[in-house]
Amino acid sequence: MADAQTVTGPLDGLRVVEMGQLIAGPFCGQLLGDLGAEVVKIEPPGEGDTMRRWGQGPAPLSWRVIARNKYSVEIDLRSVEGQDVARRLIGVADILIENFRPGTLERWRLDPKKLCEENKKLIVVRVSGYGQNGPYAERAGFGGIAEAIGGWRGIVGYPDRPPVRMGVSIGDSLAATYGCLGALAALHRRNQTGRGQIIDASLYESVLQVMEGMIPEFQVSGHKRVRTGSTIPQAAPSNVYPCRDGELMIGANNDAIFERLCGVMQRADLLRDARYATLQERGANMEALDAEIAVWTATHSVEELEALMNGAGVPAGRMYDAEDMLADPHFAAREAIITVDDPDLGPTLMQGVFPKFSETPGSVRRPAPRRVGQDTADVLKRWLG
Repeated sequence: MADAQTVTGPLDGLRVVEMGQLIAGPFCGQLLGDLGAEVVKIEPPGEGDTMRRWGQGPAPLSWRVIARNKYSVEIDLRSVEGQDVARRLIGVADILIENFRPGTLERWRLDPKKLCEENKKLIVVRVSGYGQNGPYAERAGFGGIAEAIGGWRGIVGYPDRPPVRMGVSIGDSLAATYGCLGALAALHRRNQTGRGQIIDASLYESVLQVMEGMIPEFQVSGHKRVRTGSTIPQAAPSNVYPCRDGELMIGANNDAIFERLCGVMQRADLLRDARYATLQERGANMEALDAEIAVWTATHSVEELEALMNGAGVPAGRMYDAEDMLADPHFAAREAIITVDDPDLGPTLMQGVFPKFSETPGSVRRPAPRRVGQDTADVLKRWLG
């Protein structure tokens, strides 16, 4: 774990109050904390954030990642006393993050507009399913629903089967990332004007932002994207191919790289084949081309094939799991996975801080809080005297 005295991050000195549970709000707080901000997480009395019990396997550990670099303060936001304490903390903060259903803060006497009047520099990041206004604003929103509404879920999987989940809560993580982006942009503006503002980051619009040309494709030509499995429509070859002992992802979907692939395969005839002469033709004849490549890849081991592809400058990669990542020298060289000293678990491996900065790198300065409210007295003393 990085030395807090030498590595603080580009957001050192910023104070963040985080409210809310599960992923969208807390991941935004994690991003800001990793980059140096002091993040105070307000947890409800009792069991605290549901993320404490979230994850897979016999010992769910998502909390250890999403709550790193945070201080836990136990406050009952449903009580008048708790609301008053929260208002005082927010009054000396730079950023407030919340991911409650729209209207919740207002019912708790914590209307963001009034908070910004009391603390002129305050930036409020509001993460919700459908945004703070519009006919769906008051609906309950989860990341999976946002992925469906935003267009993502409907195009993931195979055309003859129902849509599938990506495997992680991408809708929540996207909203958190856009919320963080909004906060950083608002900080730049605040440096010019001295005033903060409110950021409205909805889950479904965060998904919509990464849907490439889906909207204009339909508007201009009536084209609707569909599920296409592991391929990229109209771009080939780009697929997962069989090997003797596994599978390898190969991406050779431009002319120069396709030529290099054919050279490694010793299949100059594919370059002369009119079906594969251009990107468009290869896309139209994707199944036939993939079949030709699969016959060849199946004669090699994953290790052999990966070495051949890397040697020829053809993008390729194995299907990594956590064990593969921990054994990979490139992950180690870039500190993509780091060790955090957890008071209960001991040295615990998790993904490192990202992105990387040349002058002010971020860091993990403290592990996730063990107990709900363990830092209440410390934070109230330091922040409020």
